[in-house]
Amino acid sequence: MNFDAVEKIAAAILYEGYILYPYRKTAIKNRQRWNFGTLYPRVYAERQRPQEPFRLVAECLAVADIDAALHVKISFLQLVRQQGPTGPHELTDPSLAWEEAVERTSEHPNLKIRDSLRAPSEIAIHLDGAALPEERSGIAPVDLEALLRISAERLQGGSCKLSLELMNTSPLTNGADARRDEALPQSFVSAHVVIGINGGEFVSLLDPPAAYSASVAACNNVGVFPVLAGGEPARSLMLCSPIILYDYPQIAPESEGDFFDGTEMDEMLTLRVLTLTDSEKEEMRQGDPRARRILERTESLTGEAMLKAHGVVRSMRDVREGVS
Repeated sequence: MNFDAVEKIAAAILYEGYILYPYRKTAIKNRQRWNFGTLYPRVYAERQRPQEPFRLVAECLAVADIDAALHVKISFLQLVRQQGPTGPHELTDPSLAWEEAVERTSEHPNLKIRDSLRAPSEIAIHLDGAALPEERSGIAPVDLEALLRISAERLQGGSCKLSLELMNTSPLTNGADARRDEALPQSFVSAHVVIGINGGEFVSLLDPPAAYSASVAACNNVGVFPVLAGGEPARSLMLCSPIILYDYPQIAPESEGDFFDGTEMDEMLTLRVLTLTDSEKEEMRQGDPRARRILERTESLTGEAMLKAHGVVRSMRDVREGVS
């Protein structure tokens, strides 16, 4: 299964809110991280009041052949504590160390739907912490554990209800007594799932044909919002995002690169970055490498590129008859 058609929008979801303007690690909002779709280790999450999320559930409909198969790709960020020193702040205040993200994925191809019709299929996932890039020196590798459960149910009208549950089962040294800063390195940050199907097609949950409306209404999603993805009108890819999206989401072609705040903010954030002081820009260069790339890209923008970000008028998508 080729996921190229959905990779750009999936990457935007992965890094939404990862590092925020003014893109400095000394900013409180970049030291106390938050992200959409964070799945904490279950042993920690269930102890919190209110309880924190440790799982996501994606339910959707497919019209599929008896031999149809799924390809599931799980993606998330793992936060790795950086201890420097890479700049003057770390030399004088060790508390200003920051958390840098590493992309983690787990792919599961050729999952036969008929196998999940008989009984839920369970897949134990182990991600070795030793696979983290070597340049993150001084950080002990942390292993991750998860459980993927897939079930299927035949419905009237020839459709099939698919249910996918992902749980973070990573153990913690201090168990339920762990602090948030101890649980975060073993959390799945910005977790989302892309599902591909061979031998069938998905049904839109946002605009289903009338024959499937009742079945769509019965789908129960926890922590994610499944939408059709890829090139319209293909229905072979479903993106299960922690952010509410529409079917066939796309990155605006006018966007020159990631700002981690949504593509609609490109022009404003470009102007903001250009007004930073020299010392603030130097801190961006010495911090997260993704922040450094924002600065380099912004300072090299041409006038033509700036005009592209100013705004564009697009035609509206057709609305079905009978919908007000």
